[in-house]
Parts: sequence; C-alpha cells; structure tokens
Amino acid sequence: MSKKYYRFFGGLLTAQEHWLNKMSEKGYRLIRAEKMLYEFEECKPDQVKYCVEFIGQKSKVDASDYHEFLEGMGYKVFYKNINLNYSVGKVRLRPWAEKGGRIATNATTFNRELLIVEKDNDGKPFELHTSYEDKENYYRNLRNPWLLILLMFAIFAVAKCSVVFGVLALVSLIPVLVYQTQVMQNKREGKTKEW
Repeated sequence: MSKKYYRFFGGLLTAQEHWLNKMSEKGYRLIRAEKMLYEFEECKPDQVKYCVEFIGQKSKVDASDYHEFLEGMGYKVFYKNINLNYSVGKVRLRPWAEKGGRIATNATTFNRELLIVEKDNDGKPFELHTSYEDKENYYRNLRNPWLLILLMFAIFAVAKCSVVFGVLALVSLIPVLVYQTQVMQNKREGKTKEW
C-alpha cells in the first residue's frame, strides 16, 4: 500500500533530507517524487537512507552522467524541483552555473535541480561528498545562486531607494553566510587534515 504526501521544501535541502529519513525510520520508502508529491511504499523501518543533492549548476549531460554514476553505485535516484513552476516552455538564466548549465529549459535541468539519492541502510553514514575539496566545491555551488540574488536585491535597493529590496537583500544574505562558512571550514580543514 502506498502513501502520498504533498510537501514543498524549496531550497531547504537539509529539511527535505531530514523528513525523508524520518519517513524511512517510520517504515516508508520513496517510490515517486514530483513537483510537490512524494509517494512512499511500506518497507522495514530504517531500511534506507536519503541524501538530497543540488545539481542546478550542472549541464544536462553532466547531470545525466552524475545520475547514471550514482545508479551504477547501486543507489536509487530521483530528480526533484527546487521551485514551483507550473508553466510550459520556461527558460531560466543561471549565470552562476557551469558552462553547459547557464541556460536551463524544460529539455535540460529546469525543474530538475535536485537529486534525491536513496541507499540501503548499512549502518554507515551516508555522504555523497567525502573529500574536503569536494565538500568545498559543493557548498560553493549552493552559495552562488544566493549570492546572485543578494547582489540583485542590493542593487535594486540602492537604485530604487527601496526598503523592501533592502530587507530581501538581508534575508538572502543568511544562506550566503551559512554556505560561505561551510566553504571556509572545508577549505581550512582540507589544509590541516590529510586523508
């Protein structure tokens, strides 16, 4: 018997990952993920573990290659949206992305910015990024979209003398600082610790 839940987490990757792992602890395994829909089937409690991965900066080819790589390692992988976009034919410019991912359309990575990765629970921690350099790059990729949003709101706030845009700039500063702290921490640890 399957259960359906409607949730929207947006860019709250940790909250989404935490909720999916709580569902696994209750004995439910993800079988389908759509815009806001998560469909689960029953399984043994804590049978699987989940990671949520941001891939919005990748080109379609790189995202597909990464998806296939993870499946080749024995993981089950679902694409997931980070935004709620219900129209057809959208194009999104991502100046912070890598070369092939700067323009996202329905045919590329638009509404497929996240990967939900499932693995059988073997009692070991589930991390997709294991080296400090890899973690540093990952958090940099998470920071860059927020940095662009911060800069846009700051420019609008100054140009329009707008308090609203100023407040939005300050709000978008929070994830920039969180991810920048992670970048600096992994960079520092990478220099001081050896694998």
